[in-house]
Amino acid sequence: MNTTQAPDTLAGSPSGTLHLLCGKIASGKSTLARQLAAQPRTVLVSEDAWLAQLYPDALVSIQDYVLLSARLRGAMQPHVVSLLQAGTSVVLDFPSNTPSTRAWARSMFEAAGAPHALHWLQLPDEECKRRLQARNASGEHPFETSDAQFDLISQHFVAPSAEEGFELVLHG
Repeated sequence: MNTTQAPDTLAGSPSGTLHLLCGKIASGKSTLARQLAAQPRTVLVSEDAWLAQLYPDALVSIQDYVLLSARLRGAMQPHVVSLLQAGTSVVLDFPSNTPSTRAWARSMFEAAGAPHALHWLQLPDEECKRRLQARNASGEHPFETSDAQFDLISQHFVAPSAEEGFELVLHG
């Protein structure tokens, strides 16, 4: 695992950069994703936005999320590869929080022959929960998550390891 600065989207680059996000719920992944996507020739692909649009009433349990997010990943994979190959950078606002989700992301940047950056937002659980409560209260996020759900989902979080070989950009 290499710790670097995020690669820039260069006008002469043959492919775009795939920006991945790793961090617990409410760690700031979507906020960082919007900032990264403000760069030229960069698009944002947001799991939450797509799930909310495609399945507005179907996400009521963690099992629903697992099923529907897997479907969405399958649909998005060739699209993201095509964008990267066309020279467009992609900020993938899907949580890269487990080895399997990171392997899925790896398959895309490798298929496209594109550089990548794995942005890891490292915040204490207490700060994430504070942010989560504020986010829930604002009503601006398409999904509400309770503290109990945060704890349950966080049990599945696996920090990136050196063996995975990602270009890591640390935040927080």
